[in-house]
Amino acid sequence: MNNIDKQYQELLKDILSNGVEKSDRTGTGTISVFGRQIRHKMSEGYPLLTTKKMAFRTMVVELLWFLNGDTNIKYLVDNGCNIWNGDAYKNYKAFAMDNSLSMDEFIQQIKNDDEFAKEWGELGPIYGSQWRNWKGDTWIEGNTDGTEGFYLQSGYVDQIQNLINDLKTNPDSRRLMVSAWNVGELDQMVLPPCHYGFQVYTREMDLNERREVWSKNEGKDKSYAKNLYHEDLDERGFPRRTISLMWNQRSVDTFLGLPFNIASYALLLIIIGKEVNMVPDELVGNLGDVHLYRNHIKQAEEQIRRNPYELPKILLKDHVDPKDFGSIIPILRPKDFILDGYECHETIKAPLSN
Repeated sequence: MNNIDKQYQELLKDILSNGVEKSDRTGTGTISVFGRQIRHKMSEGYPLLTTKKMAFRTMVVELLWFLNGDTNIKYLVDNGCNIWNGDAYKNYKAFAMDNSLSMDEFIQQIKNDDEFAKEWGELGPIYGSQWRNWKGDTWIEGNTDGTEGFYLQSGYVDQIQNLINDLKTNPDSRRLMVSAWNVGELDQMVLPPCHYGFQVYTREMDLNERREVWSKNEGKDKSYAKNLYHEDLDERGFPRRTISLMWNQRSVDTFLGLPFNIASYALLLIIIGKEVNMVPDELVGNLGDVHLYRNHIKQAEEQIRRNPYELPKILLKDHVDPKDFGSIIPILRPKDFILDGYECHETIKAPLSN
């Protein structure tokens, strides 16, 4: 079943029918609506749009870059991901004393000159920094200069690791959240985060649901699972809980950006579920300013006319197992993800506005 392509096509129609014209920082111009939502059941397949060919590996590279806490484009360009090149180049043109390099020359310099990459490949404290190294002061109670009381201590917070720890120890918490919107550092970023935070939610499965999910995952007939009880499934290491993820996005480039966002947060949900042994359940996107750039309208109309294919599946290679490594996140590589059964329409090219 493929409802995600249909939802996406309906969103494109909504913008074309109800959008208002707005100016934007890029000077391109948009038509825009406000306050929409995308929902997808992960049991229906991996939500990689089929009505145009998606650059799956590019999306994987970017997500792993976030999870590694990286904010420099060198890792991206070394792995064939070019979606942040324009932001870095724009920063270079604005602030470098000698800014005479063309875009192609700039990227070659990033690849070949580590010192140049360190200075001009850096994007500031964007997603990876906030997810893994949120900078902030904390009030600490103690003794300083011989005086009892509270004092400020500077430090860093690894939100991803904290999230994983909380999922393992307090999975019913309502504080299972990660934020990228660090207001004290927005002015240091080449681009403030568009998708600025996410929250996860878990629940226990009853025995019947657990049997059904196990049967589907293992390719077994449901009749086989009816003799299994919680203890039997525990012995097989099968999860007791499902996990869902909801992300919030202030600004949505609907044609180029949103399909990546959907696929990326779905993959993040799969990774976190694997890390804490929970079954991915529902993906939800809360979308603020949902827009089409003026130079994407014909492309959107083309995609609306296409009939979706069935959704693919995504598999992790067998060696990627938290039981063997404690945590899989540090060892993940783009080649560890296998896209199975992806049938899609041809690419629809559209310019990126920076």
